[in-house]
Amino acid sequence: MNIQWYPGHMTKAKRAMQEDVKAVDLIIEIVDARAPMATRNPDIESLGQGKSRMIVMNKADLADEEASAAWARWFQSKGYTCFLMDARSRKNLKQLMASIDKACSEKRERDRKRGILNRPVRAMVAGIPNVGKSTLINTIAGKSTAKTGNKPGVTRGNQWIRLNKSVELLDTPGILWPKFEDPKVGECIAFLGSISEMITIPEELATELIRTLKERNSCSGLEERFGLEGELTPSGILDCIAEKRGCLGPGGEPNTEKAAGILMNEFRAGMLGRITLEDVPE
Repeated sequence: MNIQWYPGHMTKAKRAMQEDVKAVDLIIEIVDARAPMATRNPDIESLGQGKSRMIVMNKADLADEEASAAWARWFQSKGYTCFLMDARSRKNLKQLMASIDKACSEKRERDRKRGILNRPVRAMVAGIPNVGKSTLINTIAGKSTAKTGNKPGVTRGNQWIRLNKSVELLDTPGILWPKFEDPKVGECIAFLGSISEMITIPEELATELIRTLKERNSCSGLEERFGLEGELTPSGILDCIAEKRGCLGPGGEPNTEKAAGILMNEFRAGMLGRITLEDVPE
């Protein structure tokens, strides 16, 4: 599969971010813990030059715990402040705010030396579509201040949200980059629902996911969830899912398009277990 998706509104959003980044002290980059590298936009990396940086590995509750810990150590070894969380939960909120404060400690010290006191930290929340940027902001704020959705493209414009006297957050639209050089990156992003489903063929995407899970020995949750037995090909597994869930057409033929939709939705919701799709670079 060779998936590419870069709608026109993302060019406009990138230009707006290039202007807004001049006014921020910190960039909080949200990635999906199930694919921490594939869900990083290299354009955000270049936008963040000279700014304090934090990486929040969101949806850590859906990723393999040991793998997430290894990824966090790897990001920290590269000089980033890194935080694991589920953006829907306020459980680790105090620790997150402490991490934001720590990431901006140098900036606060510079302000102090210049006689600037109590100026709020201005942080840009950035990332690709559907990684949970607006959900994180709403969780921190304790109320619905930013639009959210479980599909890409919900946030279309930048919006400032004042949390308290010390922190202001800028919610930005999810942006991708013009071309995925590595086809695996496009696949990972599509598996996680960060690309419009209009440009993918459901059966192809689902069978590629099954193939990926097989390669990574991550099929136990899939087999248990759908009651699969024996050695089956990816297309054979899709047929079985259709039969198990009653997705049958005329003559009892399996409706693999419906089965593919069920598989993708249940994978994205974490119903197949805690799965990470990428290994830490050696």
